[in-house]
Amino acid sequence: MPESKVPDLLKGALKFGIKPGLERITALMDLLGNPQDSFKSVHIAGTNGKGSVATFISSIMAASDKTVGVFTSPYLERFSERIRIIDGKAGLDKYIADDSYGEISSVDLEKYSARVKEAREKMIAGGMCDEPTEFELITAICFLYFAEKKIDVAVLEVGLGGRLDSTNIIKDPLVTVITAMGLDHTGVLGNTISEITGEKAGIFKEGSPAVCFDPDLMLLPEEMKQDVRATLISKAEEKGIPLSFAGSKEAFDGARFTEDGHMEFTYEDTIYRTVLNGRHQIGNAITAIEAAKKCGVSSEAIKEGIALARWKSRAEIMSLEPAVILDGGHNPQGAMSLGETMNDILGGRLRGKPVRLLMGAMADKEITGVLEAYKTCGLNIKSAVAVTPDNPRSEPADVLAQKINYVYNISDNLEVCPDPVEGTRLAYSKCVEDGMILLATGSLYLTGQIRAELKGLIKCTTI
Repeated sequence: MPESKVPDLLKGALKFGIKPGLERITALMDLLGNPQDSFKSVHIAGTNGKGSVATFISSIMAASDKTVGVFTSPYLERFSERIRIIDGKAGLDKYIADDSYGEISSVDLEKYSARVKEAREKMIAGGMCDEPTEFELITAICFLYFAEKKIDVAVLEVGLGGRLDSTNIIKDPLVTVITAMGLDHTGVLGNTISEITGEKAGIFKEGSPAVCFDPDLMLLPEEMKQDVRATLISKAEEKGIPLSFAGSKEAFDGARFTEDGHMEFTYEDTIYRTVLNGRHQIGNAITAIEAAKKCGVSSEAIKEGIALARWKSRAEIMSLEPAVILDGGHNPQGAMSLGETMNDILGGRLRGKPVRLLMGAMADKEITGVLEAYKTCGLNIKSAVAVTPDNPRSEPADVLAQKINYVYNISDNLEVCPDPVEGTRLAYSKCVEDGMILLATGSLYLTGQIRAELKGLIKCTTI
């Protein structure tokens, strides 16, 4: 299994935080010979579902026997998860058997970090730009690695926004993709849904078609849906590119959940089967299907890729006795989807049943809105353990507990345990005693830090 150690080059860059702009990554990649120009790519932006769509598309591409580079964020259990190469059908089978397969090795991570570090030092010494951010350095490592490994196509998930994200230095993508929208990072991307959508649509490129999740199916007020659609159409017209909206209410309404933990849906007379459960995943899958068509992938590879796609901590059922569900949702739309998904795949067993919430969140997220969404969709939260994920952006556990109590009024059954692993042990032990459903959620940073601990406590793998 690849090591999870974060390269020393990146540790020092954390202090530079988020600095939107392409001048630093442009200068850095120029010094490295612009390796990002040597491979084809699929570029994905959006608020919700970026990781799922990236997973579907990369699986489809691998099923068509292409060597696929996958760049996602954040990582869950190992830093090396962020940069992966799946070498065709054989590699996809190995990835399904071992979710660490294809991750960048510690040797390669050190090798390419050293080369990026050298370029960074030249950039700074030459006065070309100020210090690059952590994400810019990771992007540079990724592009250099993918180029030298001679991948066929890269599936790239935007880190933040789109227009000024470091991944947006790529040219001529096969297709650009916008997933479901929501209000996120308003301090950086804008205060309205139109402003935020405009920033995401900044990945549109002349000559490259765009596929967008249908705004009518987004979990937004009607007025916002109209604003998203109008903004996307306007941005596409500015670039003179074809824009298509992906989704199907019929597929959504007709979804079927099988006893073996799969979901089936019908789209354009084809039955698709996936282990990425939840009706919201149908929209993500159809978005990936339409994007893959733009890349010329066969219908057989598309169907196989949807079936073989795997993505951790997305409505992941880790146990049924007691029921343990792991999900990285961190905004109200994601929370609503999670609640509805659990009611579907557990045959309604969550509705009305007492739930113990194990929660850790980032302070810059709409935490109260997330909690209210859980309540709206029928999650009967009767107990909670608040923790602090190991991240400088985390909401302190005691502050999070106050917000949980504000929404649910469960002060007698609310505990504060800053350490995520200790909090996980506490919450799980209580669920073993009283049979309450355990929902661990609030942030992908949290689920990544506790997933291995939960697997050890449960003594089983994901169902």
